[in-house]
Amino acid sequence: MADWENLRHFLAVARSGTLSGAARTLKVDHATVSRRLAALEVELDVALIDRLPRSCRLTAIGQQVCDQVITMESASDGIARIARAAHTPLIGKVTLSASPVLAAHLLAQHLAHFRSLYPDICLSLASQAQQVSLSRREADVALRMVRPKETGNFTRKLGVMTFGLYGRRDYAHRDVPDRWQFIAYDESLADMPQQKWLLGIAGTRPIACELNDISGRLTAARAGAGVAGLPCFLGDADPGLTRIGENVASFSRDIWLVVHRDLRKTPSVRAVIDFVFALITQHGGFSK
Repeated sequence: MADWENLRHFLAVARSGTLSGAARTLKVDHATVSRRLAALEVELDVALIDRLPRSCRLTAIGQQVCDQVITMESASDGIARIARAAHTPLIGKVTLSASPVLAAHLLAQHLAHFRSLYPDICLSLASQAQQVSLSRREADVALRMVRPKETGNFTRKLGVMTFGLYGRRDYAHRDVPDRWQFIAYDESLADMPQQKWLLGIAGTRPIACELNDISGRLTAARAGAGVAGLPCFLGDADPGLTRIGENVASFSRDIWLVVHRDLRKTPSVRAVIDFVFALITQHGGFSK
């Protein structure tokens, strides 16, 4: 079994290309690096480095060993992060990224309750339509409408958000589908699944207005501007709206929670995950 310190010194030589460069990186003297490297070659009984007049070059087997040591180093760093996370108290800031509809019309309504449960955690709620990178710490936890594909993250499906058509209760053409006019996104969001669903229903019927903000579409529907495609948890809860079009094609989007594996068990992050999980799974407006 190779000594980890010997492996660490070897990796520094491989990266710097010289014994002196490795010594500067590790803040040790040249002789220590040379001794560690020689000891590793004795342990493994192979030559790892060709010592040239002004540099060091990996042998073929040295390159293979280097690749494995890099993997070991990454695992070692991961162990250290997990250990630090286990000792982190329920305090600090946790950034939660969510789509605008979830951020503004569900999560924001429960921030006061979260604060009462965890007074020392600042929950930073980022309303974002685009996906963020957890590996770059653009957020600690994210709620997404498509299944995440990044490696190194923990993902879990929380529920299903169903959509329906909604209009003002006294919408003039409520019972005359041929005369419906629709409230849609503009062309910049033409690829949104809910936009395609709505335009498929609209067909040749007119688009009355376009708004890219969910709050704007909700307000326009309340004002009687037309028929809007809205999440059912939002439309059903609005006393000024009614669901119409019983025979229209159904549509839904999955809700996925994603968190970097290294942060999953951090107490403050765990508190946010548990809170969001309970909120969505227990909410009557979402199905499993």
